[in-house]
Amino acid sequence: MNKEKQEQYKAYVEKKTPKNNVYFNMIKAFITGGLICVVGQFILNFCKGQGLSEDIAGSWTSLILVLLSVILTGFNIYPRIAQWGGAGALVPITGFANSVAAPAIEYQKEGQVFGIGCKIFTIAGPVLLYGIFTSWVLGVLYWITTMF
Repeated sequence: MNKEKQEQYKAYVEKKTPKNNVYFNMIKAFITGGLICVVGQFILNFCKGQGLSEDIAGSWTSLILVLLSVILTGFNIYPRIAQWGGAGALVPITGFANSVAAPAIEYQKEGQVFGIGCKIFTIAGPVLLYGIFTSWVLGVLYWITTMF
């Protein structure tokens, strides 16, 4: 009887487990990330066409991409893009903006302090923590190597 239950459970798990095609997922991520980059390049070219310097145009491009990501997150569009495009939507600056905006939107009903204030960095916090820590370690290593 126990063996039969194990077989039934195994069949149930097989049925419920999603089947992923790694190559198709990579193509979707490439397309999604590529489209985000095309939008960013369009914004950069437009800003430079308006007479802005390369640095200022790059700053405006980043700001506009973050703004678009937050707006699309607010309308629940960016999560659908990320679900389809996977890492192609989550890796660029737009994915980071989405990871900050999504908890803020989700927990706003709990108030400014205990909702937004406490939960805004639940997804992005580890990225910030390990990014800052890694840059500190590399800075110390660089400093030590320049002394010799």
